[in-house]
Amino acid sequence: MRTYYVYILASKSRRLYVGVTGDLVSRIAKHHAGEVQTTARYRITRLVYVETTTDVRAAIAREKQIKKWRREKKLRLVSKANPAWDEIVLDWHASRRSG
Repeated sequence: MRTYYVYILASKSRRLYVGVTGDLVSRIAKHHAGEVQTTARYRITRLVYVETTTDVRAAIAREKQIKKWRREKKLRLVSKANPAWDEIVLDWHASRRSG
């Protein structure tokens, strides 16, 4: 069964980007390399929030739902899951390699 990811990236100044993908590691690498125009302009590269699901339709619906939220609600979502707003891709990637 395939896994889909709804994710939030942030810049150092906390500009936000919400996305969905079936290959999180590859997508984050593209953001880091500046290959995604919408995030490259503002250097939005830090993965700060991730949700997973096996239902692609649910992932897309959740992405759309979060995108419609006011900024304050998005900030609360990230802060609740990641209070320090740390980059989580390295921890996530390390756990994927060991698992």
